[in-house]
Amino acid sequence: MTTSTFGGDGQGNFGNYGGSHLPPHLVEPMAEVAAAYEQARQDPTFMAEYQDVLKRYVGRPSMLYLAERLTAHCGGARIYLKREDLNHTGSHKINHCLGEVLLARRMGKKKVIAETGAGSHGVALATAATFLGLECEIHMGAVDVEKQHPNVVRMQMLGATVVSVTEGEATLKEAVDSAFTVYANHADEYLFCIGSVVGPHPYPTMVRDFQSVIGREARAQFLEAEGRLPHAAVACVGGGSNSMGLFSAFLDDADVQLHGVEPAGEGVESGRHAATMTKGTTGVLHGMATRVLQAHDGEPAPVHSIASGLDYPGVGPQHVFLCEQGRVNYAYADDQETLDAFTTLTRLEGIIPALESAHAVAHGMKLARELGPDAAILVNLSGRGDKDVDYVAEVLGRR
Repeated sequence: MTTSTFGGDGQGNFGNYGGSHLPPHLVEPMAEVAAAYEQARQDPTFMAEYQDVLKRYVGRPSMLYLAERLTAHCGGARIYLKREDLNHTGSHKINHCLGEVLLARRMGKKKVIAETGAGSHGVALATAATFLGLECEIHMGAVDVEKQHPNVVRMQMLGATVVSVTEGEATLKEAVDSAFTVYANHADEYLFCIGSVVGPHPYPTMVRDFQSVIGREARAQFLEAEGRLPHAAVACVGGGSNSMGLFSAFLDDADVQLHGVEPAGEGVESGRHAATMTKGTTGVLHGMATRVLQAHDGEPAPVHSIASGLDYPGVGPQHVFLCEQGRVNYAYADDQETLDAFTTLTRLEGIIPALESAHAVAHGMKLARELGPDAAILVNLSGRGDKDVDYVAEVLGRR
């Protein structure tokens, strides 16, 4: 669990961001979740069980891997990958899903409900629910259902009910809206298991805490491998869970540069992107005050990314706070740079990254060239690309 001075006030506020901006009927259910999580995180028995399932079921700790051929290709800093893609279910999402489902069981809930974009969170939650004996319902935009069909099949095979959402842009934002609507009417039965460091308190804090295992492991592994901390740590940012998990261990290490990489889509000036930190303005979305990509009428703007897990018009409130504090640099990679990084890592290292993670790889390759051979950097490979291979083949075929 993070104790950094950048970690917020413990009540869900990160400077002027975060909090709980909720309709009256959701105030009590969210307060119940916040109280339950506060009790659970201070309960040694709960935390011991959580650590145990991470080890014996997920396969933690995940590997730190020196990508030697990628390093040689870039001709600069040594590039290390934190291999979250090797976790059971194939991404970092299982880290917080197991924590949330354990919490649901502790609260006496029988069902969990959530949104998903690329499907990684949905698969991880369905897996955790099956493992711990709860029912699971996943809402997914119809566009993403088509792009990420293998993950839809996986969720259904795991026993989850998958709801295809056709409203609006039919992507991640609409999936969140749909799942929240069902939860609001059945809060006594369900625990809403948000898939990132977004939403009302306690979710930005709770998901960050469950994901902080990434940073703790990576910090110790890097010290062992290099005898020093990395010059830079890099992770992709949609809602921002994998990046907050990585960054949490380095926030107070001023000599470690932290880089969050957003999806620039077809270009940040094109209107076809999801670069919230770069182009967003302050607003309220899904129960939190944060930075939001907004249309002229104040509604969330349509967004685009080649990576379904990043096409969200908001971002975790702690990210906005860290940006304003100058602690994290927020860059972006467009669809073409992401595809190039995807194919480069695949061909050089035999590692197929998730398209989400390929954004971080793209920026990591740039940094490696800039920093030079005396430096070493850490890139969080947050997921594997099995889910993306058909879509990437289609896109590359069209191009």
